[in-house]
Amino acid sequence: MSAPTPSSTDVPKHDPCDLGLLEAAARLREGRLTSAALTEAMLARAEWAQARTNCFLRIDAEAARRAAALADERLTAARAAGVDLVATQPLLGLPLAHKDMFVGTGLAAGAAGGLRPSCGSRVREAATALAGGPPATMVARLEAAGAHAIGALNMAEFALGATGHNAAFGDCRNAWQPEHISGGSSSGSGAAVACGATFASLGSDTGGSVRIPAAANGVLGLKPTYGLLPRTGSMKLSPSIDTLGPFARSAPDLAAVLQIVAGADGRDALASRRAPPDYAAALGRGVEGLRIGLPRNHFFAVATPEVRAAMERCLALLEGAGARIVEVTVPDAAPLAELSRAVVYTEATALHASQLRTQAARYTPQVRLRASTGLAISSTAYLEALRLRLPLLERFVGEVFGRCDVLHTPVLPIPVPRRDETDVGGSAALWEILAKLVYCTAPFNYLGLPAIAVPAGLDARGLPLSAQFVARPFAEATLLRVAAVQQRLLPMPLLPVPSPTP
Repeated sequence: MSAPTPSSTDVPKHDPCDLGLLEAAARLREGRLTSAALTEAMLARAEWAQARTNCFLRIDAEAARRAAALADERLTAARAAGVDLVATQPLLGLPLAHKDMFVGTGLAAGAAGGLRPSCGSRVREAATALAGGPPATMVARLEAAGAHAIGALNMAEFALGATGHNAAFGDCRNAWQPEHISGGSSSGSGAAVACGATFASLGSDTGGSVRIPAAANGVLGLKPTYGLLPRTGSMKLSPSIDTLGPFARSAPDLAAVLQIVAGADGRDALASRRAPPDYAAALGRGVEGLRIGLPRNHFFAVATPEVRAAMERCLALLEGAGARIVEVTVPDAAPLAELSRAVVYTEATALHASQLRTQAARYTPQVRLRASTGLAISSTAYLEALRLRLPLLERFVGEVFGRCDVLHTPVLPIPVPRRDETDVGGSAALWEILAKLVYCTAPFNYLGLPAIAVPAGLDARGLPLSAQFVARPFAEATLLRVAAVQQRLLPMPLLPVPSPTP
């Protein structure tokens, strides 16, 4: 089936890839834009983004065109029948792309049993073992809402990397300045959303893997409360800590995606049965009277002066909007990162054990080292880390969120590094770099708390800065409120891209 040829009235005066997700969806429903025209524009943008950042592992142009043609038929029929699609298929006709770790979005197009992701690796057996089972619930929910895929996005091999380096398929590069890192492990998601090559994307966050690439590329990224999003059909790294999360360019778009994908599916036994609230309704409440906690200890200890200054600007703007800034002393966060490491690497090594015994040489050196790290962690240390998790969470929530509603930190305490500064292979320097990148993020993975990365402008080199806000369990709506206000007061410019071909 060939895609219909768009008329001149179908395409906005500017590139439709620069629209927000909600605005693009509204134009599709109203007939001011066709899915065919939007998908063609997105495919062109994806090709540009790929050449700039290597953010895709696959672009499925023909499959996307077929899906767009079907979407246009449904959109036309719905308008003719007077059917309101907002309640049933709010994303009908929208092209999206996700991290290549979800069953149904992988490289093996047409494979028996459904699409299997690569998990960023050429060790196919390990990828199949780690992302087996039924299609990914979250992707299926977005597709049920009408979205269609245009491809699969790059990632760190088996999500074991925070920089965006990938020796198997090539590094994913920063959208703003390609000589710098994109962050990881959801590297392609951060870069593609920043480039406008997808309106939103799904990734995973086990130590910062949504927030770090969101921060490095200047978009929003949410790590929800552990258990809010079902992980069915997604790659496993550390089941006790793994969390999935969305990327978008605005708080309303992020809230819309979260609304669709949140909630138990009956197949992930660790998913919360709590009914998600109306996230969009919270966005207009502002921050009047909201208490934002500024930690006296840990999180700013290694922050550079430029990062500190950016965070101060954010707090001043939020205070001007009615928030109350309160200083808080947090329980020592350094051990939390070490406890998180004990859990993550023990579980990751166990999951990779079979392939490491038989196919170790097929892993790239850095990933082979990290996937084997659990061998040096005792079972006593692992079990102790699991045992301490709940009491440490209760202490942190009581001592911190008894005094504030939201905790504020940087995402990255250092400027976005260059790729050549972080290309350390399997050397000892790897751990020093990782420690800096996850310094402000990993503690909240261990505790399972929700955290969001929100753009905070550009630094002197033209690279993104990003603030992190953290809340008590299941307070994602509060985080989205803060994000919406910060974006209104400190808007992030769109990444400059070439004008579309007339």
